[in-house]
Amino acid sequence: MTESQEPDGSNPSAATRCGLVAIVGRPNVGKSTLLNALVGQKVSITSAKAQTTRHRITGIRTVDDSQFVFVDTPGFQTKHSAPLNRNLNRTVQGVLGDVDVVLFVVEAGRFGLDDAKVLALMPSDKPVILIANKLDAVHRRADLVPWLKGMQDRHAFAEFVPLTAKKDADVQRLLDIVKPYLPHQSWFYDEDALTDRSDRFLASELIREKLFRLTGDELPYTSTVVIDKFEEEGNLRRIAATIIVERDAHKGMVIGSDGERLKRIGSEARQELERLMDAKVFLEIWVKVRSGWADNEEHLRSYGYE
Repeated sequence: MTESQEPDGSNPSAATRCGLVAIVGRPNVGKSTLLNALVGQKVSITSAKAQTTRHRITGIRTVDDSQFVFVDTPGFQTKHSAPLNRNLNRTVQGVLGDVDVVLFVVEAGRFGLDDAKVLALMPSDKPVILIANKLDAVHRRADLVPWLKGMQDRHAFAEFVPLTAKKDADVQRLLDIVKPYLPHQSWFYDEDALTDRSDRFLASELIREKLFRLTGDELPYTSTVVIDKFEEEGNLRRIAATIIVERDAHKGMVIGSDGERLKRIGSEARQELERLMDAKVFLEIWVKVRSGWADNEEHLRSYGYE
């Protein structure tokens, strides 16, 4: 290593930093909420229902001379071995091989078997930062001391960051902590970029979020959304989407009495899409039954799960 190089082989004279940052953890620990907070705008859907993130979502935040490229991953599935879940787990494992630093997200003061299974995937050759999320739910901070010691015994974490993802000051502090781990190199994206995902993809995700938020625990998480049409006409977006469910009974749940639930899903999705795209949106949504789609590799590919 020469004097002009840092341990990662980068050149400190480079004016900018840029790196890939994975956000990983079991389902429902707040990964998507954290990603949206780090980016400063919604790029990943959130829901009280576990396992709503299904794809590798990239969010981008450029601050001063540094560009953070955050990769949100599905919550690693340990309970089921269906093709959909195997697909999600492959996504998690693939991401970990590509990134510069990992944010391992757990709930502050908690660590269960599912967390342990995700921790076992952490690479030994990359810095892993322990994110103790939902700090606002911990009543006595002193209780975290023995918990933290136990966590340090489990893995050689590079940093420990207790935070509440919904607090801006905590998010800014995390950005400052992550920054030194980004390599000195040119930015991957334009300075004002927020995500590498298309508006078409974001439309499907937002509809799916409203679907899960408005059906609660009634609807299995194996339901999905397919965009059939996405057309741009000046400041107008014409979008046609289909909600795919596995059973006729699920179709009834989505549509609701006199179609009221489906209308509300469409209305809330349209309003948020208009804010996100800064355009007028005309949205049509249908519901179709495709029995066993989550167990069918061909259907998974056709619906965008590689």
